[in-house]
Amino acid sequence: MIDPDGFRPNVGIILCNDAGQVFWAKRINQDAWQFPQGGIRQDESHLDAMYRELQEETGLKPHHVEVIGVTKRWLRYRLPRRLIRRHSSPICIGQKQRWYALRLITKESKVRLDESETPEFDGWRWVDYWYPSDKVVSFKRKVYRRALKELMPLIKPQETASPPGG
Repeated sequence: MIDPDGFRPNVGIILCNDAGQVFWAKRINQDAWQFPQGGIRQDESHLDAMYRELQEETGLKPHHVEVIGVTKRWLRYRLPRRLIRRHSSPICIGQKQRWYALRLITKESKVRLDESETPEFDGWRWVDYWYPSDKVVSFKRKVYRRALKELMPLIKPQETASPPGG
């Protein structure tokens, strides 16, 4: 499902622990790390898509997490030209995402990256809150910073820091 502007609706998930660290996952067979994320199906709300993607990518179920918040608007990023599939119709030029802040309320051992028939990740770790904003693939950095900045007061209300570099 691609919107009229060429953006695929998607959800992003910022999962945190009680220490305010965030879940950082390694894409399977790659040296590429990111937050869990995925597309919204035509018959789904973004909340339903978030729970589906959470379970597919981390093995966590709704009762394993607490929803802390969601971004107020869609956050968009464009794909680099080399990643745009010009021969598909409609053409997808990027993604528009609603980002969810979740808190893990169960044991870490409930994280199972192999729950899906086609796992997306083969490793994960907790990292400092702003770490992903500089480590994710470059074309996603602005969206990561915007999502982290908007959701920070809900995840780490005692802090007012901005992302590194502004």
